[in-house]
Amino acid sequence: MAKKQTNDDLLTGGSLSAETKSAKKTKSGGAISIAPQTKKIIKSVICVIIVIAILAAYVATGAVRKGFIASLSIPAQTLTAVTVSNGDQKAKVKVSVYNFYFATQYNTLMQQKETYTQYGLDPKDAGLDVDFDKPLSKQEYTDKETNETMSWSKHMEELTLDAIEDTYTYYLAAVEANDGIEPEITEEQQSQINDTLKQYKETANKYGFTLSGYLVRAMGKGVTESVFRTETTRQYIASNYKETLTKDTSTKTYSADEISKYIKENEEDIKAIDVRIFDCANEDDAKEFASKLKADGSNFAELASSYTDDDFEKKAFANDGFTTELGVTRTTLIQKGYAIATADSKDKKDGEELSYPGLDWLFSSDRKAGEIKQYSTTVVYIIEPASLQDRKAVNVRHILVSPVGEDSETPATEATDKQWSAAEKKAKQILNDWNSNGGTEKAFSELAKSKSTDTGSQSNGGLYEDVIPGQMVNSFSAWCFDKDRKTGDTGIVMTDYGYHIMYFVGEAEDKVCDINAQTLLAEEESTSETKKLEDAYTRNVRWFASRYFEKDVDIDS
Repeated sequence: MAKKQTNDDLLTGGSLSAETKSAKKTKSGGAISIAPQTKKIIKSVICVIIVIAILAAYVATGAVRKGFIASLSIPAQTLTAVTVSNGDQKAKVKVSVYNFYFATQYNTLMQQKETYTQYGLDPKDAGLDVDFDKPLSKQEYTDKETNETMSWSKHMEELTLDAIEDTYTYYLAAVEANDGIEPEITEEQQSQINDTLKQYKETANKYGFTLSGYLVRAMGKGVTESVFRTETTRQYIASNYKETLTKDTSTKTYSADEISKYIKENEEDIKAIDVRIFDCANEDDAKEFASKLKADGSNFAELASSYTDDDFEKKAFANDGFTTELGVTRTTLIQKGYAIATADSKDKKDGEELSYPGLDWLFSSDRKAGEIKQYSTTVVYIIEPASLQDRKAVNVRHILVSPVGEDSETPATEATDKQWSAAEKKAKQILNDWNSNGGTEKAFSELAKSKSTDTGSQSNGGLYEDVIPGQMVNSFSAWCFDKDRKTGDTGIVMTDYGYHIMYFVGEAEDKVCDINAQTLLAEEESTSETKKLEDAYTRNVRWFASRYFEKDVDIDS
């Protein structure tokens, strides 16, 4: 699939493709430290809609599902395995449906472990010390938080039941909210189900199976075409409803008094800091980096460039913007995955919040501008210590000139020096032509529509509104929030996607701290509403039916 620059791509949370993020040892251009960020990406693989994405790979391996009742199918099709209910509504989940979710969870774990191994990470660090060449029932799993030990087979059963409860909680809530009628999924989602089943049918026929027979062999007893279609549809309905709840809460607005009160009560979460920051490949490099860093931080970018093995980064990090974070909060640094923002859970007890010793130091009121800190693999230079900053959000236009063009399969980070040089020359020419023709914002907007390779902002003249610090990739954000920035300023900024011709429209109306408070308030309310809904539904496992659950894999297949 071609990697096109979109509005979401420029956001730090999605500033790089998963492939690009994972391939880098150190990443500050998109403000990402590869080790923790990669783990975050891998862990996030488990989601409601997963089966369509992974079943093809699963089936292709030739793995055949076998429980201890491999010769029987009637119990799987008739026995109720689990009920999910809130008292008024009840869903009866058959053994065949349990098997569907079991296969999904099994394959998710396989995918996670393979990804960890692929990028040189130890699967044990994520609790994935499982051998898929041995029966799950003969391997031990230890929960790191509770220290409870059980078989991997039992752990898989718990994961499967959790997935069923989660899906059916939101599915039933969605039906109830829709006057008792099952909501429709989108045309795209329906098409995806149809296309997936068509693909499986072609493969099934190739090997002499019917589609249902093939799915039973691949996913477990009773998992026919009907079960597959019904459950993927319900997963989509559940996911859509959960997304709707989140959107409804996130768009809620709060009064000035509510925001002001929240800021006073949660000052530490709203405070922001200006830093230069970089994650090295290991702690030895980080210590050496810190020892070479000048007291004024003037060689920070130079050192960052020298402490990466990535060819693109060696050139890009010579630019201060790639290692500069302006106006970022604790939450933003955690989301970006810097080692200094890694939680310490060693002594965490049930019910306690995670501690972040690195961030505690960084955001302490004792900090001073010019301080240098090496924490784990992170090196940080403080430009401005943490405070309730007066910065406002900004509006900015840009024209992206990608070194690989709009439709190339190749990421910009893999473009040749010749391609980058050509892109820079083109960007300068566009800016010069714009200046020569009056240099108005309207003219810039028209150029963005015709010249920019950012498909996410082309249609609105390259405009991003209400941008806050930490939202965009580093160098883009650093340019926008330069303290001397003023309306009408232009410039050319390099990012992982190419050269951006920038036009500063001006400050937005709202303060960043108010926007952050609004966001946190909405998140807390969303979490509260979600918890209330989930607590209302309970699951009940039928003991007799559980004797027929899928429990292992045919390791000889």
